[in-house]
Amino acid sequence: MDFANIKLNDPGVIVSDREDILEVLMQEIGEEGCGVVCEEATVFKDEDGWKLMLEGFMEPWHLGHTLAEAKASIREYARMGFGLS
Repeated sequence: MDFANIKLNDPGVIVSDREDILEVLMQEIGEEGCGVVCEEATVFKDEDGWKLMLEGFMEPWHLGHTLAEAKASIREYARMGFGLS
């Protein structure tokens, strides 16, 4: 994936949606479990839907096409301990 072409400020994506996703990430993992990984997290939406790029990971994680799917994915990843906490 070419990260240089990702539109982080896409006018079609509401900033509060990104903030919502990051808030769910911190709520589910917590500061102790997340640390710098979450502080440096990048949330973006492209043609495939919402994605989360975490520090130290090679590829972004697909979260889903809708805001609700993205939040549910983060909760599921956290429950499984998938690379987090």
